[in-house]
Amino acid sequence: MKQRFIKILSFAVLLSSNFNAQTFNNLFRTKDRPDNLEDFDLQKFSWGFFLAGNNFDYKMVLNPTYGMDGNQSLVESKSTYSFGAGLIGKMRLNEFLDLRIEPGLHFVQRDLTFKTFDHINELYPGGFPLPDGSSTTVITEPTDVDIKKIVKSTYVDIPIMLEIHGDRWYNSRPYAAAGINYLVNLQSNQTSENDNQLNTFRSTTHNFGWSAELGIQFYFNRFKLTPAIRGTFFTNNEIVQDKSTTSPYWTPAISMLQSRAFMFVLKFE
Repeated sequence: MKQRFIKILSFAVLLSSNFNAQTFNNLFRTKDRPDNLEDFDLQKFSWGFFLAGNNFDYKMVLNPTYGMDGNQSLVESKSTYSFGAGLIGKMRLNEFLDLRIEPGLHFVQRDLTFKTFDHINELYPGGFPLPDGSSTTVITEPTDVDIKKIVKSTYVDIPIMLEIHGDRWYNSRPYAAAGINYLVNLQSNQTSENDNQLNTFRSTTHNFGWSAELGIQFYFNRFKLTPAIRGTFFTNNEIVQDKSTTSPYWTPAISMLQSRAFMFVLKFE
């Protein structure tokens, strides 16, 4: 009985070992594994489109007189999630480098909260003095519209990026990219005659920035799918100051205003 048990156990171990070896070989073998779109990356030019989930925010440098009360910041920015879409154009430079242009449209909303009223009223209880001897209007009971400015932006983003990638591993390939951006804000209100006194927040129309991106390209039978994470950072000051006759509750409190965005991008080529 004991010898029979040992024979059965030995047979089971041998069968299990053979099964595991075959399973391992099927999962990780490379000899018979097909490569999808083998010649796709050898093309000089290729095209596609992308979809993006965005999170835009403002990086601010506040004026120490109007925007700060000691160490307390009197202006706050709240980001919201939004979306974008665009096209992809790629030119192959060599085995490891590609040049990309990806014009896109991004719809953005951010909330700016101004807690400057009590502080500035303490500085200028009779109103901010103007050069002609008059003074601005003092707002003692600000409304929600005065305190919270909803800033809507529509950016036409034109990034030019240099992509460096490694070798393909089965049907995937990692890459990194970086480049410069030219961005046009279609809702900037830069040339508007109104300002924050009439609930119009103004920013620059033409903007510049830089981007960095990481992702993995996956090759399927008919297309290439690329999930990626991108950061875009504006380099210019976007703030357009209120009129000189407007109380300094709003834009004078901000010395520097720059957008920054983090995106999750899905590319189809």
